[in-house]
Amino acid sequence: MAEHELASAPAAMRRVVDNVERVIAGGRDAVEAAVVCLFAEGNLLLEGVPGVGKTMLARALAASIDGTFNRVQATPDLLPSDLTGISVYDQQSKEFRFVPGPLFANVVLVDEINRTTPRTQSALLEPMEERQVTVEGVTHRLPRPYLIVATENPVDQHGTYPLPEGELDRFMLRVHVGYPSGDTARDVVLRQIHRHPIEDLEPVVTAAEVVEHQLAVRDAHVDEAIVEYVVRVVQATREHPDVVLGASPRSMVALTRAAQARAVLEGRDFVLPDDVKAFGPAALGHRLIPKAHGTVAAGTGIDVVRQVLEQVPVPLGLAGRR
Repeated sequence: MAEHELASAPAAMRRVVDNVERVIAGGRDAVEAAVVCLFAEGNLLLEGVPGVGKTMLARALAASIDGTFNRVQATPDLLPSDLTGISVYDQQSKEFRFVPGPLFANVVLVDEINRTTPRTQSALLEPMEERQVTVEGVTHRLPRPYLIVATENPVDQHGTYPLPEGELDRFMLRVHVGYPSGDTARDVVLRQIHRHPIEDLEPVVTAAEVVEHQLAVRDAHVDEAIVEYVVRVVQATREHPDVVLGASPRSMVALTRAAQARAVLEGRDFVLPDDVKAFGPAALGHRLIPKAHGTVAAGTGIDVVRQVLEQVPVPLGLAGRR
């Protein structure tokens, strides 16, 4: 990582975190996950009941980077073309003209993604992975930086469709957003008595600066021992007795990039095992399919990952490096 990038990237990431927290009270974990996904060029899945600030988090993130923002409300009758855009015939030019859909923005919020059909959900696979959209055989590049933030209601709520494994695997992180409590809950009310704080939120970095800092994140040093550690953690999820389907090869890259972004956020140009551990559950948990009657206490993918992280040895000589 170049010296000037090392000096500016951590400060820029922290400014975005602090700025978004002006709107999202008590949601530090979710805010940091969103910033990590943005600077690591991933996608974010937020899970929680309605009204806990998932939509506002995406809006605040877009406002903080002076980026464009589009919101899509997922419904059962939503069509793929409602997301990607369509080609229309221009009577004056006698040619077809592409009209971009809401996927063409720096931050795209797909609200309640599991309320739309698998057919429409599949329209998100190409933009999430390749940062492009293909309509009628023509490929259109999406703007940079690019982040899809999807919100998801608990799967047992009425009118929801479970997300397929291939789509879940394209989310770098999945984070649960819970209810605020105590002083945080009172703070939420007090902040919004006169006007919502999102209305006064100013950008703290530009979209172009985010793209530059994304390159800095990619340059954060990952020791071969860290790579081996990530591989062993992912392999352990596949071999776990309570798992039907373990984490994918894509998950290894996602976890490594998330660890790089966390390292930079912490002001380092190298990754520690703690960075891997910090985002291991959020990066791997949603990619696992646990057995229905496993021995892990809560029986979720996150529980399996936490158990694996406790069992897989941390690389020697790196745990204490600062």
